[in-house]
Amino acid sequence: MTGKQPYVGQALDSPHAFTLAPGPTKHTQYPYVTGTSVLGIKYKDGVLIAADTAGSYGSTVRYKSVERLKTCGKHCLIGASGEISDFQQILSYVDKLILNDYMWDDGNNLSPRDIHNYLTRIMYNKRNSFDPLWNTLVIGGVKNGEKYLGVVTMIGVHYEDNHVASGFGNHLARPIFRDEWHENMTLEEGIQLLEKALTVLFYRDRSAINKVQVANITAEGINISEPYALKTNWDYKAFKNPTAGAVGSW
Repeated sequence: MTGKQPYVGQALDSPHAFTLAPGPTKHTQYPYVTGTSVLGIKYKDGVLIAADTAGSYGSTVRYKSVERLKTCGKHCLIGASGEISDFQQILSYVDKLILNDYMWDDGNNLSPRDIHNYLTRIMYNKRNSFDPLWNTLVIGGVKNGEKYLGVVTMIGVHYEDNHVASGFGNHLARPIFRDEWHENMTLEEGIQLLEKALTVLFYRDRSAINKVQVANITAEGINISEPYALKTNWDYKAFKNPTAGAVGSW
């Protein structure tokens, strides 16, 4: 062998026939521990964001106390579906952004829109690098009287709306929001609507559990509830014999 670095598959003058690529692969090839839906709505005085606390290892709900709602600065909160470790990486990016902004000491703080725009660029850049962060993020907040609620996906698709959802929530929760949401909802009505949607997700999404958190973001600040259990009912007729009448059922 010469002093040159051997390339992958090059024969070596040693008992070993070939060398392997140097170093491990350092990006997420496939999501392992994941969280399911995050829901968000605007209401009369602010923004509500809710999620359960499940962390699934494949199809197994392995962890039941994973908090997926995190504050970012004074005015913003992020909720994440998808790979938990990638969400932790995203939070480290946002922490650095907020620290850098704080060091200017100009009395200003990043708005939810600023953070949403930043995360959109991050997600799109990582996607173009073929090293995506496997998350869909819900970003909500209130600054200077403006209520803000938006979403960005793992490939950089982003939008804002009066009510949003990620994961199965797009299919099961948003139809409920379209029927029942209105802009003058009180805090109690908003929480009741989110709990209704989360209950439907618990019944229909095998990765969802009934242990949830709800975050309330207003001009006064951000409050994330302690995890609590939703009341459920399994006495519905369709639940008692779900395969009745199905072709080929047992």
